[in-house]
Amino acid sequence: MQKRIEQIIKILDDKKAEEIKSFNMQEEDYFVKYVVIASTLGEKHSLSLIDELKTKLKEKNETFLHIESSEDWSVIDLGDILIHLLTPQYRAIYNIEELLENLKKLKLN
Repeated sequence: MQKRIEQIIKILDDKKAEEIKSFNMQEEDYFVKYVVIASTLGEKHSLSLIDELKTKLKEKNETFLHIESSEDWSVIDLGDILIHLLTPQYRAIYNIEELLENLKKLKLN
């Protein structure tokens, strides 16, 4: 699993995604094992990232269950990994990182 996450992060980094973070949710009551979040420079950049992920990950036999994409936010569902590609503005508004961190804190309490 960790190798898969590293491959995803490398692909995103190579294509100039910014502020890439991964969250291990395996110990949490969450619907996927990992979440990867990255900032994009806009819709064209996001589409380019998605194309690159599809090209590189399908070579590794990854299955893409669903891709939902808009100008500001794209979500790629690999079943046990969820990848969020957001513009910096949307990332600040929705603050998924805080939600995921709060879930981890709640589990500890």
